[in-house]
Amino acid sequence: MAAALQERLQIASAEFQKIQAELATVVEARQKLDAQLSENELVKKEFASLTEDNTVYKLVGPVLVKQDQAEAKQNVDTRLEFIKSEIKRVEGQLKDLGDKSEQKKAELVEIQAALQQAAAPLAA
Repeated sequence: MAAALQERLQIASAEFQKIQAELATVVEARQKLDAQLSENELVKKEFASLTEDNTVYKLVGPVLVKQDQAEAKQNVDTRLEFIKSEIKRVEGQLKDLGDKSEQKKAELVEIQAALQQAAAPLAA
C-alpha cells in the first residue's frame, strides 16, 4: 500500500510542479501585458497633447515613416482594446491555474498524511 501511495505522491508532485511552471509563464505574460498597457496609455496621453500641425512618425523596421495622426491614434486605441482583452483572458488563466494549484496542493497534503499513517504502524 505504501508503494502505491508513494507512486501517487510522485505523480501528484510532478503535476503540481507542472502547474506551478504554467503559472509562472502566465504571470510573466501578465507582466508583459501590463508593460505594454502602460506604454500604450502613455502614447495615447502624448497624442492628446498634439495639435493638427504636429507630424507623427511610425517606426517600420529601421525607418521612420510619416503617418496620419488620426490613423496613429486609432491604432493605439485598437492596441489598447486588444491588450485589455488579453489581460482579461490571462487573468482568467491565472485564476484557473491558481485553483488547480490549490487542489493539487490539498491532494499532496492528503497523500502525505496517508503515507505517514501507513508508516506509523511500522515504526511502532
